[in-house]
Parts: sequence; structure tokens; C-alpha cells
Amino acid sequence: MKGANCYRLRGRHFSATLLFLTFTTFFFWTWEKNPFATTLWSAQEQFNFHTSEFVVDTLKGSSSDSLTPNKHVEETDSDSTSSGESQIPEKEFDASNFTNSSAPQLEDRDADRTPSSKIKDCNYSKGRWVAESRRPLYSGFECKQWLSEMWACRLTQRTEFSFEGYRWQPDNCKMLEFEKSAFLRRMQDKTIAFIGDSLGRQQFQSLMCMATGGEWRADVEDVGKEYGLFKPRGAIRPNGWAYRFSNTNTTILYYWSSTLADLEPLNITDKATDVAMHLDRVPAFMRQFLHQFDVLVLNTGHHWNRGKITANHWVMYVNGKPLKDRRLMAVGNAKNLTVHSVARWLDSQLPSHPRLRAFFRTISPRHFRNGDWNTGGNCDNTTPFTGGSEVSQDESSDPVIAAAVKGTNITLLDITALSYLRDEGHISRYSVKATAGVNDCLHWCLPGIPDTWNELLVAQI
Repeated sequence: MKGANCYRLRGRHFSATLLFLTFTTFFFWTWEKNPFATTLWSAQEQFNFHTSEFVVDTLKGSSSDSLTPNKHVEETDSDSTSSGESQIPEKEFDASNFTNSSAPQLEDRDADRTPSSKIKDCNYSKGRWVAESRRPLYSGFECKQWLSEMWACRLTQRTEFSFEGYRWQPDNCKMLEFEKSAFLRRMQDKTIAFIGDSLGRQQFQSLMCMATGGEWRADVEDVGKEYGLFKPRGAIRPNGWAYRFSNTNTTILYYWSSTLADLEPLNITDKATDVAMHLDRVPAFMRQFLHQFDVLVLNTGHHWNRGKITANHWVMYVNGKPLKDRRLMAVGNAKNLTVHSVARWLDSQLPSHPRLRAFFRTISPRHFRNGDWNTGGNCDNTTPFTGGSEVSQDESSDPVIAAAVKGTNITLLDITALSYLRDEGHISRYSVKATAGVNDCLHWCLPGIPDTWNELLVAQI
């Protein structure tokens, strides 16, 4: 038991009272030492719960709770710097688990392949980055049909693209090479849904580029209307996208829900109305269309800060009423409640949706150095693996999401630690408009790291 006092009890029998006190002391010691510690929920526990169980930090709030309110209410094409967004503190990443080895050598992907039956036992988040001559999986110049211009680094002033030439190799097994035709055949008559924030949208666009090889496809139909996805009046972009490959009847969609809390305008006739942010209720979109999904990938994280909540006029609700508990209103506690509520609700739905494979992706790390987004922070490094190329830890670097899915039938798509090693793959100071002083050290260049997230996803479907 790391860092805790170990009690030596002599005699043949343990005192029940002493055992209880020992457990209680360790439990609260863990909460005090780790602001990300959360209550672990098993699949057998009842769905209704006491919100006080999610209070894990003090009234002072988490570090993200004190961020300056964001000037921009939603992510815009001109502002992809993630202003005011929170991140996992670097102390959450154990540097001793990242091997500071030299740049990986080229490997023969076809040599010594491990049978697919053994892949099921693979720890996909534990492994190393290796050089790969057959990367990237698509062209950043050509995938204009699906890829946002602001994330296509080949269209910017950037001249160094070595970050595109690596793949992730899990320990003890090899993932099969991603092949677009084989993928679409596997996904015939199936729907893959991404629900989350802008990093979820990056993963969605990445998969569209991977499935098409970055080539223009006239046989891909826009079916957003079938899912109520449209551009609201005055909005910068639609609330989501959905595309169907007619040859295989494969649908890939994305729905924007940055916190995974259900949002409900309190006065639909007033554009400036406050919005009820139901921490204990999943988005209405998920409830409405869950029966149509075969694969669901959730993510949240970077919008959980006071600046975003204030700027969007979100008012926290629990049990259909405005939240009064000040401790639970602390951003870290509110996030814990929402994440666990979503995981528990989704797990309760899986028995009645036997074809559905559900994934909860861990948080994508930021890499601001020498400041933050608003204080001159940057991520100018273009040299791969300056912090190592391997992950040897068994546990996730995102304990919030890992705790939420523990004991459920939801699969943890653990990408945090392996992405943390790739700080050279961010948008950085490069953009189509070349705006001076703007650094995006949250979003990734595409092709890039989110392609690996999708390879790990496909390997586990």
C-alpha cells in the first residue's frame, strides 16, 4: 500500500473495528492526495446514488476551476487554441514509466505476426512507438472532403512532418494493419458513433479519412438529417455530422457534446437564456439514437472548467433541480458525477442492446510549455520522442474515466499516456491564416495521433 501507514496486527484474529478504521483512513488519505480520485462503481450497484459520494475536492475547487472565462463560447475554426480548457496536470504522468530510448527503428510489419486470437489479451495502451515506412494512412493534402482545414497541417506553413511516420505497437502482440476495404466490410450494415468534444470530432474526421484513404468518394452520402444533425441558426457549425458508405451501408457519425451532460435551454424563446446542465442525465441524442449504434465512443474533459461553464450560461442541475451543494458545484466534482452517471446509465442499457460495443476514451493531453494558452505557452518541439517512446505502466493516466468504467461492460479506450509522448504532433503555431501569437497545443495535426486512437478502436471492436 504505497504512501499509507501499514499496520502490523499480532494475534490470530483481526479486530473488525480496527480494520474499518484502517480502510476509512486510507480511503480519505487517497482523496486528499489525489484530486482525481473518484468513487468506483460496480455494475451490480443500484443506478440511483447520493451526489455527496462524488465530492472529492475542497471548496477551493480544482486548478481548472480558477481559469479565466473563455472569450469564445464555442470552438471556432479561427480559434482552435482551446482557450481556457483544462488538462490533466503533468504530475499525473509518471515519467518513470516512459522509457527515454532512442528513435525507433523500422520494423517489418509482415514478419512474425501474432495470431488474431492472441490480440484479445493485448494491453493496447502499454507498448512503444515504432517507425513505419507505410505511414501516413492517408494524405493530408487530399482528404479535403472530411478534414477541417485548420487541422490539415500539410496545408499550413509547417515544413517538418516526421511525426506522421510512426505507429503504436502494443506489448506482447501486433495489431493488424488497418486496411480501408477490410474495415468497411467488417462494419457492413453497422453504425459507429462518436459523442464528445472537439477531440472526439478529430477522431471522427480521422476515421473518415482512414476509411476513404483520404480520397474523394461520391458514394458516401450525408445522412445527418436522419439523426437530427443540422446547423442551428446563428451557430458556427452543425451540432454533428453523419455519413453513410452506400456500398457497405456503413454509417460513421459525430455528435457534439463537450461535457456529456444533457443540456436543456430554460427558455427556448430567449437566445441569451441560461441552460440547464443536467449532471446526472446523458445527452438526449444518446438516449434517442442508442438503439441504432453498433459502436459508441464517448469522450469528455477539456470543457470542464469554470470559464466554459460561465461563458455558455450553463447552470448545474441534479435530479431535475438547480444544484445547491457548493461542494458538488466544484468543477472536478461535477465532472466526476457526470462521467459516472453516463457510464452507469450506458452500462445499464447494454443488456438490451446486445450488438452494441461501448467505449469511453481517456483524455487527450495538452502540451503547453513556458506558459498556458493565454500566457505565451507553446509546443514548438518538432523532434519525436524527446521524452521517450515507450509506456510501461499498467494503470491508466486518466483515473477519472478509468474509475467510471471499472466494473462495467464499457471498454476503456486508453490513449492518454501514449499520446503524451507525441508533443511534436500538435497544430502548434502553424495555421492556414498564420495568426501571430496563436498556439494550439491541444488539437493534433491530421494525419496524426488520432489515427492511432482509431487503430486501437478498430483492434478492439
